[in-house]
This record gives sequence, C-alpha cells and structure tokens, in this order.
Amino acid sequence: MPLVSIIVPIYNAEKTIDRCINSILNQEYKDFELILLNDGSTDASGLICDAYAEKDKRIRVLHKENTGVSHTRNLGIAMARGEYLQFLDSDDWITPDATRFFVRAAMENQCDMVIADFYRVIGERVSQKGSIEEEGIMTRVDYAVKMMQKPADFYYGVLWNKLYKRSIIENYQLSMDNSISWCEDFMFNLEYVRHTNTIYALKIPVYYYVKTKGSLVSQGISMKKTIQMKRTVFACYNDFYKDVFDDMDYEKRRGQVYRFLFDAASDGSVSPLSIPGNYRLGDERTRVSEGVLEGEGIFFDIYRERKLQEKLFDIVALRNDITTVDVKLLYYLSQPHEKCTLKEMEDILNISKKELSLSIQRLLAREMIAVLEKDKVRAKSGTKEKQQEDKQKSNVKEYVVTQEAENAMSEMLFVLCDFEQIQYENFTQEEIEIYERLNEKRKRNIQGALRT
Repeated sequence: MPLVSIIVPIYNAEKTIDRCINSILNQEYKDFELILLNDGSTDASGLICDAYAEKDKRIRVLHKENTGVSHTRNLGIAMARGEYLQFLDSDDWITPDATRFFVRAAMENQCDMVIADFYRVIGERVSQKGSIEEEGIMTRVDYAVKMMQKPADFYYGVLWNKLYKRSIIENYQLSMDNSISWCEDFMFNLEYVRHTNTIYALKIPVYYYVKTKGSLVSQGISMKKTIQMKRTVFACYNDFYKDVFDDMDYEKRRGQVYRFLFDAASDGSVSPLSIPGNYRLGDERTRVSEGVLEGEGIFFDIYRERKLQEKLFDIVALRNDITTVDVKLLYYLSQPHEKCTLKEMEDILNISKKELSLSIQRLLAREMIAVLEKDKVRAKSGTKEKQQEDKQKSNVKEYVVTQEAENAMSEMLFVLCDFEQIQYENFTQEEIEIYERLNEKRKRNIQGALRT
C-alpha cells in the first residue's frame, strides 16, 4: 500500500495537466499513488490522464460526469489507500521535494497535519507566500490563534499546501460540502483541525498556485447566494472557535473572530503589483538545465555537484530567512580551516567579492556570526612570499559562527545527510567504504600536486 495518496480533480485542463502530473511523477519521494479524477472534461484531459496511467502503475484514473470539485474530491478520498492525503489542483504544480518534506515533517514529529508555504504565480512572476513565521509544532489552539489574525488567507483555507491523515478523515466522516462553491476547502479544514492534536508548520514553499479564479461575482453567482454562502461559512468558522476556546477565552476574542466577515470579502484577489518581493518564475530555487545535466567532462561534474549543494542549501535559506550565499558562508566558517584571505574565500565559495561582503554584513546584523579578536602579527619567518602571505592574512578579519545560527546549523546537518543519501543511492555499504577510501587517496594526490 502506498504511504501517500495524491488526489487531483481535473476539469478541462488539457493545457496545464501535463505540468501538474509531471511535477508529481518527478517527486524525490516515490511511495505514493496518484488519483486523477476526470470530472466530465469535454477536452482532451481524460485521454491525457489515460496515457499517463498506461506508463506508470502508481496512477489510477476515474472518469465521471461533471459534479463539481467538492464531490470529485470526496470520491478521491474514498478511493485513497494511503496513510496520508495530499491534494493538487490541475492548473498548479509542486516542487520536486514537496511530498518528501511533507512526509518527513509528519512522521518525525508524529503530527496530524502539515501546513507549508507556497508560491503564488501570476504570469511570469512568482512570490513566496506564507503566514506562519516560525517553523515547528503547533497545538490546535496555537493554530487557531494564528489563523484568527488572517482569517481569509489562502494559507489556512486551501487544501493543496497541506498533508492530512486519512484515518482522521475516515474516523470523523469528514467530507467537502457540495452545497457551496466558495470556501468549501476552508470549511473542510476547520472540521479537520477540530480533531487534531498537533500541526507542523513547514517554512518551505512547496506548491505553485496559479491565480486564475475570479471572485464570486465574476463566477456569475448572485449577490443573494453570495451572502448566504458567506453566512454559512462564518457560522462554521464561529463554531470552530467556540469549540477550540473555552467560554471565557471565546468572549475575549469574539471581536477578532468577527473580523472574518470583513476579511473574507476580498475573496483572496490579488494583482501582480500587490505582491511584495516578487521575481521572475524560474529564479526562486536553484535549477539546472537538461543540457547541463547531460554534459560530459570534469567541468560539468564539478558544476553539477556544486548545484546540488546549492539546491539543498536553498532549503536552509528559506527556513531561516537568509540567502543561499549566507548558508554557504555559515557552513564554510563552521568547518576547520586555516585563516584565508577574502580572495581565497571568494574562490572557495565560488561567489563574487560583492556577494561575500553583503553576506558578511547580513550575518553580522543577524548576529549569526561574530568577529574574532585579531592576533598580533607574529615574528617574521620563512620566505619572502610566505611573509607576504602571512601579512595579508593578518589584516583579514576572522569570523566565527554564533549561537544565533544554531537552528540553521542544525538544519544543515539534515541537508548534508540528504546530500550523502543522494550520492550513495543504490550503493552497498561495501561500495561506500571502497569509494571513501579511494576518494581520500584521490584528495591527497590533488593536495600533493598543488603543493609542488
């Protein structure tokens, strides 16, 4: 049985479904089933789904008459066999590490739900989106308090940035409400969270949400129907807080609860200009083209290894609100090494002088590194070249990693374990030991050649 069931409702998505399905099949985590639900599409969506199912046994396809996304998702839940459920919309896609991070967070922390940051995509622009600033475990009450601050935020309302336990959904007979076409995901989440003990907030964007749907008015829904649906949703929202808080706490917070009526009016609409810090799609994470992946020779080998490191360092950067260059510098400073000149540091880290300078400034401002007291210049000895080198290094500030960087350094250990696992995948223990011995010999040969 698969550990994860990934559910995708599909309606007339022939232009986007390839991207969605490929992002799932290319997941680093492999133990999943993919349930494709063709909700009466009149285009080629159904044929596309069948073609994928013929190539991959993990894919199951259901063709049905059009009944809407809520009823379709309910059918997907009923078909699911996995311990965990993950949802996607057919015009969106996920990062290659999405399911792996969801599963790791759920299993390592024994939590009932995982919620992650996501990317909002408008045209060719993308911006990271998330409402919980710190990664870690929350109780149901913690989650409710944070949601109260931004009740209409997609972060809390949608299904696709979360991982659910199928057992909770089955035990409490939870399902999507077919009678409404607005906030049905949110109502499902409210009912689900009622039955959770712990929730893990994952501060990594793993989902690409493409803004396509308009407001309720633009969907042709009457004002009377709109008001009725919003009253239904608010009643569910209000009941949720009455259940989560005791009577005294609820009375204290009732004014905040009623904010939902005003915040919900926006329907989550957004324009490209309103997204802070947006950048071009494709620049948000480290990527390598197919041509580089297939390139032969020493330069391609060195480049690919460096890009893999940067890809994994991206995760540490995202979780700690720093850059990948900052992560590289922290790791460099944490390892045993002789004092190097700034030029040597630039070469070792493969970054520019400007990047190094800015990184040092950022990490000093965050107090994640500190400057060591300068040693007094020792008596001159050795050759003239050696004396000159010692003089240059004596004028360079030496930095050390501080306690403030503890979280980043802890996460780096996980990243380095991932790096080893990727390199040694399909190796036997004997092969790993042989490789490490030979690589150590190779390293000494290179060091010897550079000394001469």
